[in-house]
Formats: sequence, C-alpha cells, structure tokens
Amino acid sequence: MEEILEVYARAYENARPVVCFDEKPMVLHGEVRTPRALKAGKPQRVDYEYTRHGSCNLFLFLEPKAGKRHTLVTQRRTKQDWAYAMRYLVDELYPTALKIDVVLDNLNTHTAEGLIEVFGKAEADRLLARLEFHYTPLHGSWLNMAEIELSVIARQCLRRRLAAKFTLATELIAWERPRNDACVTIRWKFTKQDARRVFAKYYPDPAIS
Repeated sequence: MEEILEVYARAYENARPVVCFDEKPMVLHGEVRTPRALKAGKPQRVDYEYTRHGSCNLFLFLEPKAGKRHTLVTQRRTKQDWAYAMRYLVDELYPTALKIDVVLDNLNTHTAEGLIEVFGKAEADRLLARLEFHYTPLHGSWLNMAEIELSVIARQCLRRRLAAKFTLATELIAWERPRNDACVTIRWKFTKQDARRVFAKYYPDPAIS
C-alpha cells in the first residue's frame, strides 16, 4: 500500500508516467424491439426484453495526473490479451517514456513470466526494461485509481444496451476523446500518513523492535 501511495505522491514526470491499469468484463445486449424516441416531457422508452450477444473485455489505461485515459476492447482477458495490452502501452501509448510505473491488481495473469511466455525472453526483456509494476495488496484494489475511472465510464457511457464489440469500442472512443481534450484529472488525497492513521492497528508498535 505504501509503495503505491509513494508513487502517487511523486511530482509529475513526463518521461516517467504513472499509469493505472484495470479491466472490466462486459456483457453485450441488444434490443428485441426498437426503443421509443424521446418526446417532450417523456424519456426514451426501452422494452425490458433484450437479446444476448456474448461478452468481451475492457482494458483501461489511466494517467491520472496528466488527465489521459485510453480504452482497449478485447474479446477475452487472458494472459495473452494482457501481454499485448502491455506492449500496446509501451510501444503505442508511451513510445518516448523512459520508464512507465504501472499500478495494477495482483491477478495471476499480470506477471513478467506471462510476458516471457507470450513473447519470448528477448521481447519480454525489452518491455520489462520500460515497465515497473506496482501491485495493489489483497483487498486493496481501491488503491488503483483506474477503478474510479471505470466507475465514471459505467455512469457516463455504459448505461444502455450495446450489442456489438465494435459499437462498444467506438462509444468508448467517443467518450474518452473530449475527456482527454479537457485533461480531466483525478485528485488523489489519501497519503501514506493518512494510511498510518487509518490503519494504525496493522502497523507494528514502534516501541517493540
């Protein structure tokens, strides 16, 4: 926990961005009947019946201090999908960064070994030279600011039925573009000192050492 809070407390460095990474499973639903359009004094009306169109996955990359976010829709969220997402982060999103600090959860697919398995040792070493992982502790996923942004996505972009992966991807691009243009940041206020006060019972007594 303190490692992540120290990373958040650093001054912003363009050459060393802090990127929060998370993923969200998505279920695709379509309409059985065409919704009734908005009318004066009446909201859009949607039938309760829907059709199922399978599922997919949403990856989110969030640089909270710069106010940048990028979404990536994949069919699944396997080790291979995560590995390609990390390569996308390094080569496409931050090609000039010297090092990228990545805050992510401790899922068993989020490992350096996974990069080696998918890409081979040489390519994995190239990527790992540019990446530094900071894992959230058990029951500590709230430390990942990407969860805040996923909540915003759910409220602002996903409160309706989307039937196709392509539709989901284009809707997310349309949502993120003005948000990036406005450089909407996240103001994180929870510090290491706050952690030591709130979770004091989990810290060893300094008198006993």
